[in-house]
Amino acid sequence: MTAAATGTGLVTLGETLGLLVAEDVGPLSLARGMRLSMGGAESNVAIGVSRLGVPATWIGRLGRDPIGDLVERHLLAERVRCLVQRDDAPTALMLRERRTGSTQNVTYYRHGSAGSHLCPDDLPAGVVEEAGVLHLSGITPALGKAPAAAVREAVRRARAAGVPVSVDLNFRSRLWDAATAAPVFRELAAGADMLFAGDDEARIALEIDDPEKASPEELATALAALGPAEVVVKRGRRGATALIDGELVDVPALPVQVVDSVGAGDAFVAGYLACRLNGRDVAERLRTAAVTGALAVTVPGDWEASPRPHELALLDAEEDVQR
Repeated sequence: MTAAATGTGLVTLGETLGLLVAEDVGPLSLARGMRLSMGGAESNVAIGVSRLGVPATWIGRLGRDPIGDLVERHLLAERVRCLVQRDDAPTALMLRERRTGSTQNVTYYRHGSAGSHLCPDDLPAGVVEEAGVLHLSGITPALGKAPAAAVREAVRRARAAGVPVSVDLNFRSRLWDAATAAPVFRELAAGADMLFAGDDEARIALEIDDPEKASPEELATALAALGPAEVVVKRGRRGATALIDGELVDVPALPVQVVDSVGAGDAFVAGYLACRLNGRDVAERLRTAAVTGALAVTVPGDWEASPRPHELALLDAEEDVQR
């Protein structure tokens, strides 16, 4: 994959948090140590896109604290341009408990955080307008009125400048309930050119209570009716269902040994958007997205396993050791 991206590549905005992950499996209260890193849906996508050779910019607020320094340092090390406002409020933090070998529980400390103060004035003039794609998530509007206004302003600027808008719904039950999120999700979908949603998130947006009531194809079709020309319903281990410019496509999952499933959806989105920015066709976008999503779950961490171009063929290798 070459860096022939249109515009200035990906521009995204949102909250990135410090991340503490228990080193041991079991109750967090018995953990003997924690690993410090960072994570955030939008910055995870920015890193994934950047690793695939496409320019990426992250806009956000961080505290004037060591966690804020850590977040910015990690992003800069991943060649993500950071347009950051420093805030007197603290950088948000999340704790991840590995309750069993296959399940995790996340506790957030983000109320009143620097990221929750994100506002329209934090959008530098011309940055959104010069993007190849503006990428947003449904998390940011849940942080408060000012972050929601920042998202709406970013969409307004992108639409006025003819910049494609990508949205990943990313429902977070710790921030709001489904009934509150639903109308906001529909508003985001209506302003999007590309929409990504888990099947559960699609049902929230469409206010479908019965999980058996609509098939993935029906969910994708109903979401597309809200406005976006490209819809991808992410189904985890069952793959994905895409409706791109009226054509339904089934995307099979790739078999891998799952170590940490967090971040798989963000990596999937990054693979799709990097290919789109590089002018690749629908088949390659979806194939790359499936690979990047699969590789993301093979090591611990939200973004650490996002592949570089030469690693996209790892899952096709016949030998375990590459020399």
